[in-house]
Amino acid sequence: MAFLNTDTHLIAYHDSGETYLPALLLAHPLGMNQSVWDSVCDQLHGHYRCIRWDLPGHGGSGAASKNVSIEALAKDALSLADALGIERFCFIGTSIGGMIGQSLCQIAGERLEQVWLTNTGAVIGTPEAWAERAAKVRDIGLGKMAETIVPRWFSPSYVEAHPDALAGWQVQLSRNDDESYAKLCEAIAQMDNRDNLASYTDTVALIAGADDVSTPVAALETLQAQFAEASLSIFDAVGHVPSIEAPSRLVAHIQANSNRATLGQTGVRYEQGLVQRKRILGDAHVERASKNATTLDSPFQQFITRTAWGELWGDASLTVQQRSMITTAILAALGRDGELELHLRTAQRLGIQEKQLQQVLMHVAIYAGVPAANHAFSLAKNNGWGNPVL
Repeated sequence: MAFLNTDTHLIAYHDSGETYLPALLLAHPLGMNQSVWDSVCDQLHGHYRCIRWDLPGHGGSGAASKNVSIEALAKDALSLADALGIERFCFIGTSIGGMIGQSLCQIAGERLEQVWLTNTGAVIGTPEAWAERAAKVRDIGLGKMAETIVPRWFSPSYVEAHPDALAGWQVQLSRNDDESYAKLCEAIAQMDNRDNLASYTDTVALIAGADDVSTPVAALETLQAQFAEASLSIFDAVGHVPSIEAPSRLVAHIQANSNRATLGQTGVRYEQGLVQRKRILGDAHVERASKNATTLDSPFQQFITRTAWGELWGDASLTVQQRSMITTAILAALGRDGELELHLRTAQRLGIQEKQLQQVLMHVAIYAGVPAANHAFSLAKNNGWGNPVL
């Protein structure tokens, strides 16, 4: 866990650190913490750089500021992205996390690549209900309220099947800062995004839980009507927190996002392939290749960018690390030295470990011949792999 002081809050966050992958910021629901995304992030390893953080007064983050608002929470997310050197990012948020996403659509839409909003609404509840909850939290504390709040987060079937999880989240809720929770209730009460979201013209993916009593399907349908273009998917037998109840289903939904929907079907645009090519090989290499293109090979550069990088490397069925090792093995077996050296350097960029490369080239020795593997080991050493044996 790491920490960042924004203009308004001290936030605790976790960054998977895969800088060569598209960044995905994940915002959790009120009363919970960043751990709601653990299973999702585990499954997205190698596909997204996952960055999640605790809301003020939750988990490891400091208390909420005096005049906290949903927009201030969205600016916390932007500060985190700035601190990590991330210009554009994908975003997913649940409940109040989804409200943060709505605010980002309004104040920083140009920085968003893909947006998923789950179990949220343009308005959630009523100001009177949130004021009543805030007052009650200040009066008796979250510890005494946890037994009635937490069951509302999950579907009846999940509650019945996972009583220990229910008890555990009651403990987690009681550990949050009462005053911060109350202030966030008041921030939700002030939020009304009806008629405020049409200016965001990219597609937004909305997800509802069929058994969600806090933000029912109707709330997501109302939210859908506010965007210029939004899809709505309903998860059967799921309550308010799909990242806990149905993480694999949520991951499948993320992996089938609109940026990848055409893979293997109608083809990938050159621009999509170029983004992936730069992420894997680095801006400098791609810019050199593009700059050196002539009328002879320019169509070829277009072709490989769309097919090799867009269609193949952009497909989420394998991680980029897996594709890197496959590519390295094939090039070593075929003796394609120029491309092999490029991909040996790329393997380092992608975080392939020395032991992994060693096993890749040992496979080459068994299945393609010792001379091919021997030559590939030599090229690897010439490109910065390995340390002296002491």
